[in-house]
Formats: sequence, structure tokens, C-alpha cells
Amino acid sequence: MGRIHICVKRTFIFVCVLIGIISTLLLAITLFGHGYFHQSEEIEEMLPGIVVLYVLEAATLVLSIFGVYGARKEKKWTVVLFSVGMSLASLYLFAECVKAYSSKHEMEELTREEHLAMMPLSGAKQKDIETIYNIQTNFKCCGLLQGYQDWGTDIPLSCLCSDEDSTDFTCVAPGNNTRYVIHYPNSDMSEDDDHKGLTDEHMLVYKEPCLPILISVESYAISLGIGILVALTALWDVGVVLAITILCQMRRKVDVPPVIFTSQPPQYRELCDTAEGV
Repeated sequence: MGRIHICVKRTFIFVCVLIGIISTLLLAITLFGHGYFHQSEEIEEMLPGIVVLYVLEAATLVLSIFGVYGARKEKKWTVVLFSVGMSLASLYLFAECVKAYSSKHEMEELTREEHLAMMPLSGAKQKDIETIYNIQTNFKCCGLLQGYQDWGTDIPLSCLCSDEDSTDFTCVAPGNNTRYVIHYPNSDMSEDDDHKGLTDEHMLVYKEPCLPILISVESYAISLGIGILVALTALWDVGVVLAITILCQMRRKVDVPPVIFTSQPPQYRELCDTAEGV
């Protein structure tokens, strides 16, 4: 029993330390993300979720410290606090996993509708054009649904396929009736220069449209996030099971009846003496 108790205790301490390290890393990432999006327009919508992350990560960090302290000092109340707190956190995280999985299709459809509302791209707002420009630059694609044809005759320079990209991505020639223009507000060109453009039938553009790629990346990101949440939930559940095991061992250790030694001679000698007298 002693070896089993020591093994469980060491495993529990290791799990608590691992939970503390992960909680610290997640807390640092949340702080960085909060500072990065602090000046963005979406910060008001993101703020409630960020606050929940702060509370959850700080709580699990503190609970991991209580768990290590309780296991080393064999303090029952700290182990109880760890098991109860981590059970509640695990249930919340499991509920978030179910919620994220159920809303995955809805989020993909919302992304599709938001970007299709930008069509036609030839008459899109400057803010939407900037968004599409960044997507085309990052994902090496052009247009949303039908490739470069979504831009009409004025194709942005972000659709251009360089010689290096042509080996890794599918590129096509748009034809002679197209020109390449800069649709980006941070460029050094004036509005008049922006509409002059360049014409060259030998230039190539990316063939793949951006919307399927964007939805695929978003779906992968959601699946990856759900997988991380499931792994964290499993780790927290392991910590709870080990905590309950330690509590059971502590209780069993306390319930063992004490052994009392006495110097009084056994009763069978007295019976023997009585028998000899008879």
C-alpha cells in the first residue's frame, strides 16, 4: 500500500505541475492576444471571451499549486479543493467543446455569406477590397468563387503568380483583355495611378479561388481548437481521478484501528490453572 501511495502521489504532482505550466502558457498567449487586438474594432465583441479565458486559466493555475501543496503535505482540504475546482472547470470545457462542434457548420456558412456579400468584387467597398487583397496575398489565390474572373478586367496585383510560386501553385494566363491594378489603400500610388494599371498577356495569376481555401482553413482551425480543448479536458480529468484516489488513501490511512499492546498474561493460563485445581 505504501508503494502505491507514493506512486500515485508522484503522478498526481507531475500532472499538477503540467497543468500549471500549460495554464501559464495559455495565460501568456491570452495576454499577448489581448494586447494585439486591443486597438481593433472587434475588441468589444472579443472582450467577454477574453475575460472568461483569464478567469479559467488563472483558476487552473492556482488549483494546480493547491494540488501540489496538498499532495506533498498531505493536506486533505487542498486536494478536495483541487478535485472540486478542476471538476467544474472540466465540465465547463466539455460544454464548450460540444458548443464549438455543434456551431462549426454555422460558422462556416457565416463566413461564406459574409464574403459572398462582397460580390461583385469589381464594385466592392474599399474595406472589403483590402480584406480580399490580404487573403489573396496570404493564401496564394485569386477571387472568391470563379478565380480571377470575379475581378472582371481589373485584376489586383495580389493575384499575380510569380515564377517561384508557379512551381507550387496552379497559375493561369487571364488573357489579353485584362489589366493589373493596385487595389490597396496603403500603396504609394495615387488614385489616378491606381486605375492606370499594367497590361501583359504573359503574366500569370493564381487559378484557385479564395473562398473554398478560406473555409477549409477555418474548418481546420476549429477542429484543431476542439482537439486542444478535448486534450485539456482529458488532462484535467486525469488530475481529478488521481486526486480522488489520494483522498481515498488518506481516508483509509486514518480509518486503520490502532494496535494496543498489553503486558497482562493471556487468559488461557488462568483456565489451565483452574483445570489443574479440579
